[in-house]
Amino acid sequence: MKKRLAFRKLGRDPAHKWAMLRNMVTSLIKHERIVTTLPKAKELRRLADKMVGLGKSGSLHSRRQADAVIREKPVLTKLFEVLGPRYQDREGGYTRVMKLSAPRKGDNADMAVIEYVDRPGEIRAARPPRARRERLMAGGALRDALEDVGIQSIEGASD
Repeated sequence: MKKRLAFRKLGRDPAHKWAMLRNMVTSLIKHERIVTTLPKAKELRRLADKMVGLGKSGSLHSRRQADAVIREKPVLTKLFEVLGPRYQDREGGYTRVMKLSAPRKGDNADMAVIEYVDRPGEIRAARPPRARRERLMAGGALRDALEDVGIQSIEGASD
């Protein structure tokens, strides 16, 4: 009986696949954007989001769990000091996978870019997290910013 499979095999034995994903997540944290094949990017997304979750926690236990996956110490430091605080108010969806239009020459494999959202120089701007949107709307910071550039709110407009 055919069952649903939880993970992609990616044409490798489990040890090779795990080593490849560890290298890829280390490179993704280091460069914040990498180009790879579409199935690898979709599988990497799961691991990368888990690593950011550990970085948000910031505890010693989560640091040791991330150290078991990430291969370089400076990258581990970046995860806990840069990426963890950056995504503190985001509840998930830390990565974006975008399929590239042209396949890879040679084997015609679908290529994709995987990157972290809410970072400088990202390809497409991310929607702000719900907590940040509510904080902006409740505090009136958005209204004040619009008035600074000369846009009046609808309630404040007079005929």
